[in-house]
Amino acid sequence: MRGWLSALLPRLWLSRALAWPLWPLSLLYGAVTGLRRLLYRSGLRRSTRLPVPVLVVGNVVAGGSGKTPVTMALVQRLQAQGWRVGVLSRGYGRSTTDCREVLPDSPAREVGDEPALIRRHCGVPVFVASRRAEAGLALLERHPATDLLLCDDGLQHLALARDLEVCVFDDRGLGNGWLLPAGPLREPWPRAADLVLHSGERPAFAGWRARRTLAQHAQRADGRRLALADLADTPVLALAGIARPERFFGMLRAAGLRRLQQLPLADHQDFEGWQPPADAPAVWLCTEKDAVKLWARYPDAWAVPLQVELDAGAWQALDARLAALRPPRVP
Repeated sequence: MRGWLSALLPRLWLSRALAWPLWPLSLLYGAVTGLRRLLYRSGLRRSTRLPVPVLVVGNVVAGGSGKTPVTMALVQRLQAQGWRVGVLSRGYGRSTTDCREVLPDSPAREVGDEPALIRRHCGVPVFVASRRAEAGLALLERHPATDLLLCDDGLQHLALARDLEVCVFDDRGLGNGWLLPAGPLREPWPRAADLVLHSGERPAFAGWRARRTLAQHAQRADGRRLALADLADTPVLALAGIARPERFFGMLRAAGLRRLQQLPLADHQDFEGWQPPADAPAVWLCTEKDAVKLWARYPDAWAVPLQVELDAGAWQALDARLAALRPPRVP
């Protein structure tokens, strides 16, 4: 049932004509979430403020919009500027429920695939917990030199006070403009945000671009690299367990790969017990998010890194807001 709904609802959210039977439920959803926001604004429910600035990267549209690649791009940029960055996450899809540090060899099933990817790709401290404030305090205790925390997802996690918010959209924009479950919105839009980024090719409204491109190479678990150009005429199994697999396949085709066997998988696909197609070619390409799980069983799969570049104006706006909070210390 869950898989059926996850496939059906995004189609309903494209228009109001098909989604209108769910509209009364969206009114109830809006009332409940609106009351929750009011409780936090009034102080009847308290947000935990951490001793260092907190930047939250999230979205208001259900489903993946490119939050984690944007988070990684921000981490790398801020590191280059001298900030000592840590990352917080809920760790969606993990089998554990405690607060824990994500280590370079942490199994993705125990910490979540996106936290595992951020830790391995960026090399910064990463902690996961349902209560992000708990993760932040644990991170700061273990890594006291940290002077800036990024929260990957959590725009609606009001229990954590934040200093900056980055809201990411993709080509879906606002969909039909209705709240869940009649539409894709987790909360009404417009809302205040320090930066609005569009990761798609067709921004639906004003905001900065976060352009996503594939690297020109793929990488295996052992660190070996292979130029994508060398695979132009090679039969390739392209698999993707992300929110919108077709974007990955389209970028591979744009990179010149002409003999793709496409295998879309569920977002956060768990590869425990998974079997490849019987007719799968010898060469496999996947996303980095898939690789942190797939490599445990299939280390010969090739992961294609995703590169994100923000508009210059977005970087300038972010730098100005961070400078107002506290200038970075000299490393």
